[in-house]
Amino acid sequence: MLKFAPLLTPQTYFIKPIMANSKLNLKYCVYLPIVLIITIFLWAVPTSFFGIDALTVVQQRVIALFVFAALMWIFEIIPNWSTSLLVIVISLLTVSNKGIGLFCDPQYGSLVPYARIMSSMADPVVMLFLGGFVLAIMAEKYGLDVTLARALLKLFGTKPEIVLLGFLLMISVFSMFMSNTATAAMMLALLTPVLSKLPADDKGKVGLALSIPVAANLGGIGTPIGTPPNATAKGALEQAGIDISFGEWCVHMIPYVIIMILLAWIILRLFFPFKTKKLVLEIPQSNKKKDWKLYVVWVTFVGTILLWATEQITHINSNIVAMIPLGVFTATGLFGKEEIKEINWNVLWLVAGGFCLGYCLQDTGLAKVLIQAIPFGSMKVWVVLLVAGLVCYLLSNFISNSATAALLIPILIVVASGMADPAAANNAQFLAMGGTQAMIVFIAVCASIAMLFPISTPPNAIASATGMVETRDMTKVGLIIGFIGFILGYFWLTKIFPFS
Repeated sequence: MLKFAPLLTPQTYFIKPIMANSKLNLKYCVYLPIVLIITIFLWAVPTSFFGIDALTVVQQRVIALFVFAALMWIFEIIPNWSTSLLVIVISLLTVSNKGIGLFCDPQYGSLVPYARIMSSMADPVVMLFLGGFVLAIMAEKYGLDVTLARALLKLFGTKPEIVLLGFLLMISVFSMFMSNTATAAMMLALLTPVLSKLPADDKGKVGLALSIPVAANLGGIGTPIGTPPNATAKGALEQAGIDISFGEWCVHMIPYVIIMILLAWIILRLFFPFKTKKLVLEIPQSNKKKDWKLYVVWVTFVGTILLWATEQITHINSNIVAMIPLGVFTATGLFGKEEIKEINWNVLWLVAGGFCLGYCLQDTGLAKVLIQAIPFGSMKVWVVLLVAGLVCYLLSNFISNSATAALLIPILIVVASGMADPAAANNAQFLAMGGTQAMIVFIAVCASIAMLFPISTPPNAIASATGMVETRDMTKVGLIIGFIGFILGYFWLTKIFPFS
């Protein structure tokens, strides 16, 4: 039978290349110059330009670096992981204690230990990602993902919208009792076969991929152990003589989580409607031979998930647990040099860049300076709540929510104690708006709803690892959910259902 070459059209020769070149020209001829001009301006202007008396030159460079990274991530001028590596290199050269002598003089401010910046490449959360990827690779290789997908799809039916809601609910419940990162790493393995069965042009794939970070970040709000900021808030309140029990926290915050999950479901359906009307996944049974290798993978997979889920009982950190699969699989010869190539290294580098920015923000003292520059003491109660929440939200998009909460909550406990004083002029208003509990829990909520970029939270980076989520889509959804979560959280804790 004769075979003919595909029909060549003007689109093949002209339209597609022109469109590709137009995108490149827009990135390199418009976006890149704008980013560089803004970055150089912020880098070069006098520190007095920022209106912060205690600002040092080193801290000013970190501000410029933050803006550079944010704009590069938003416009995706170069791959996001390349931006992260560039941030690490620039940080080492310009704000570390072993960088360029012209820039890295202690007279310009506190410098970041170079080993601290380089350690961002092997941060415990990066190792957690590594373990999660290894688990996902082995699950796929030995058919565990197929088996689990078949079981889960029976629960959610065949309607894509219900499947999406099912994943949102399941991920959020898991995230209430185990780390959102471990939850997201686990769910990635479960979602992979579902995503692979949808058509390439079905926008619903993006919604499903985004369900991982959205549900993982929101779900942790529901319990005191769901996310580190919650534990920080509860501990700080106890130190201030205010005890919120586990049950009381759940009664107040789980309804908030349910409302947010339902709103997120509506938002994801609106932005990423399913083209597929019926999600019929004819996933065959795994044909892997039942030998010792399969049993090793199953036992390790289940054991790792159980250890992640029982961290509060075993007290084994989830980051350490993530190394168990890597140790077991390499020792038994199941994970070799070919499997290592399958690890999504660009995601690990992307996350490392976020940690680098966080280290620079904290070790140069910039985070503390920015917070202290805001005159909380002279503000009205509602202004203090909104400003503190907004600062927490913005910081949490760039540094870990744990670090943000640990930085803000001790300061705000002092502010709240002052307003709780019966002699304070705004005492009645403060108590009527939920008092210290409302302020501190609201800060924990604001830390958890920050999900604008792939580096904002580890679950965001995991969603980015699917290759189906563009940064602009993540930012768009994250901004809307963050705005709704911020407003609802404020009224929920101060008006609708305040802690007594």
